[in-house]
Amino acid sequence: MSSGTEKDVEVKDTTEEHSENITKSDSMSKGEAKKFYEEKGLDLSPDVPVKPKPIPTFEKSLADKISSKFGDKIHVDYVRADRIRATTKREDIVDVAKFIRDELKYDHAESVSGVDYPDSSEIEVIYHLGSYTDEKLGRQIFALATRVPREDIPNPGSDATRTPSLRDVFYSVEFHERECFEMFGVYFEGHPDMRRLLLPEDWADIPPFRKDFKIKGR
Repeated sequence: MSSGTEKDVEVKDTTEEHSENITKSDSMSKGEAKKFYEEKGLDLSPDVPVKPKPIPTFEKSLADKISSKFGDKIHVDYVRADRIRATTKREDIVDVAKFIRDELKYDHAESVSGVDYPDSSEIEVIYHLGSYTDEKLGRQIFALATRVPREDIPNPGSDATRTPSLRDVFYSVEFHERECFEMFGVYFEGHPDMRRLLLPEDWADIPPFRKDFKIKGR
């Protein structure tokens, strides 16, 4: 009987602690709640604010390696099952990408995408990296992001919207970077063939994936 009573008390205490955690998170701001759960080793995903998920061990070990190597030159944005995202400055992106390739064993880029942030005058470039050669990384995607200045009146290739190319680190970015160049106006310095890929050569409008692009007549 005594052991059963102790077990009941233990379950009750755990339940009370869980309820206390949820009550605390409900009264916090989003930033405070994120810090609260991170201190407990949990990932408070922005799309699931009430049900924090444990940070997966394998992915965390990869994130810890890159954080240990680059310190404040890199910011790990999130660590989730099969997904890691990190942001670095454009002047550091080549060194970070080489480390991800050589030490973490991500051997290719699956895609390169862009996000236009006109309010902050920035364009974000995101490389989605994977691995064909390491079985442990078969389901993993490492998103490596950087931001570049956004020109209100773009002149692609001749303005400040530039970043080093990763063509010599991941060969597969060759066409992806060209597409990002013409759709967002980001010029990739060091790319061996920075020409248009999909648009006509006489394209004279702003890059069509920018938020201020409008189809004529609408």
